[in-house]
Amino acid sequence: MDLPDDCLVFIFRRLSCGSDRESFGLTCRKWLDIQNRNRQSLQFDCSLTYFKLPLSETPHRIDKYELHKVLNRFQHLQSLSLSGCTELPDLALKQLQQYGSGLKALHLDCCLKITDAGLSFIASGCPSLTFISLYRCNISDTGLEALAESCVQLEDINLSYCSSVTDRGISFIVQNCVQLRAMRISNCKGIDGIGFRGCSPSLVYLEAESCGLKPEGISSIVSGEGLEYLNISNLSWSIHGDGLGAIGAGFAARLRVLNLRLSRTLRDESAALIAKGCPSLAEWNLALCEIGFAGWQSVALNCHNLEKLHVNRCRNLCDRGLQALKNG
Repeated sequence: MDLPDDCLVFIFRRLSCGSDRESFGLTCRKWLDIQNRNRQSLQFDCSLTYFKLPLSETPHRIDKYELHKVLNRFQHLQSLSLSGCTELPDLALKQLQQYGSGLKALHLDCCLKITDAGLSFIASGCPSLTFISLYRCNISDTGLEALAESCVQLEDINLSYCSSVTDRGISFIVQNCVQLRAMRISNCKGIDGIGFRGCSPSLVYLEAESCGLKPEGISSIVSGEGLEYLNISNLSWSIHGDGLGAIGAGFAARLRVLNLRLSRTLRDESAALIAKGCPSLAEWNLALCEIGFAGWQSVALNCHNLEKLHVNRCRNLCDRGLQALKNG
């Protein structure tokens, strides 16, 4: 007697081992169909995983025809990774208009040929996305506008090394995706930060290392009052004068982790403002900063919840500063 589909689905979902799940589908066509209909995530071994393969093996390359076969077979995917498919063209993503309605997570890291056209296909075909990684994709503000208008449920987005993205694109995202919790924009040189003005309190995590941030951009970044993690390291070349004190202006009271590594223009006054205005700080990276005794004393007197302080290669940290930190 054949087992009904719901029983087979129950059995399949209880298989925790990947090899057991693959063997399940080899039993017969019916069981293969059960496997296909219940597969929720898929990741390809493309260029990002070359190092994992024996020298005798060639990594499997994905083109638009291969992607069509995969999407047609697994029509209930919630997570799809095409990271490392460096030759994947925009047109391949058009198939997501037919098969992407249930996708919640999409990884496109180093898909170097994906442009705004491909992003428009994603926007129209994947309205349920909560996560997307576009690391090193060749996209601009135009593509982000389309994404923000359609994928309003986005909670996490990676735009690191997207060199054509500016504050205009950031503004589209933060104004439309009000559930946004995390954003990565490291090495986006065209972003000065003002695009974050009026961002939602839901934004709790921001990676913005080596960006072209300006003082007014720093104020905009913390304006949502929800940040708990902020990395704006390596700002020594972009902020001239005092601008980092805005972090301590009262809008970052929930901030727990702050990375200011290589912020050589950070002054004692700004360090004091941050120490007083961010009472929840548990970790603060001040490596390669040049604040003096007054700054270290402010840290000691005000950061009562601090558990980890990075001070490596801080040339102005003297014995008096160390003693103040010890006594604080």
